[in-house]
Amino acid sequence: MSTVTRTAETDSPILDVLADRWSPRAFSDAPLDARTLSSALEAARWSPSANNSQPWRFIVGTKGTATFDTIVANLVGFNQSWAGAAGALVVTVVETADEEGNPRQWAAYDAGQAVAHLSVQAHHDGLFAHQMAGFLPDGIRDAFQLPAALQPITVTALGELGDPESLNEVLREREVAPRTRFPLSDIVLVQE
Repeated sequence: MSTVTRTAETDSPILDVLADRWSPRAFSDAPLDARTLSSALEAARWSPSANNSQPWRFIVGTKGTATFDTIVANLVGFNQSWAGAAGALVVTVVETADEEGNPRQWAAYDAGQAVAHLSVQAHHDGLFAHQMAGFLPDGIRDAFQLPAALQPITVTALGELGDPESLNEVLREREVAPRTRFPLSDIVLVQE
């Protein structure tokens, strides 16, 4: 294991659960505790949304199930090389229109908040989350027979931290590399 710290070096104090949260690719073979997974999903359920529309939906596959295998089969090859070791894979789906067919303009933003809540709760409870955009949305849509108003937007791997030595050389290097972020001066456009 690497001795590189995974805790973010922040310019201002933030909650430990946020500073310590990171997105590994090395997951252990430990089975996922159903209560911990349920708590992460509960945190997502209680996240805020525009007009309380709650436009997120989840497809949850735990390792060893057909749902999990279907999600893995729809990951881009790079993600397939590591994500299958996770205890669960969660597809985030957004409801892009309401019952009257009106577009839900903020649905993706709201779903992002739900996944953020899920990942923070998971980390608080000892799990790690890694969100992915590298998957086949049409494959997920077809496999789970999603209606047109439901759009898959991300897949999140959840599980206990594994050994970076289990990864290929390229992924192992990325796993132990120092964490970086743009400085606040690059992302805050105006602050008075």
